[in-house]
Amino acid sequence: MLDRLALILVILGALNLGGIGIFQFDTIAWLFGGQGSVIARIVYALFAIAGVWCISLLFREREAIAEKANF
Repeated sequence: MLDRLALILVILGALNLGGIGIFQFDTIAWLFGGQGSVIARIVYALFAIAGVWCISLLFREREAIAEKANF
């Protein structure tokens, strides 16, 4: 379950960064009152933690991942 949550956060973070790069629009900052607001900084930190967690997915054996998905 934690793997899926981390992947969802990484995807949302990637979409936000894509919006910044393509449209110069930061959705998180817009939703939470600017990049410096406490809530926005927490969301950015969650994106970063999820990204670090997803690094572990690269080094796991495929069988172990498949077994977790079946439960």
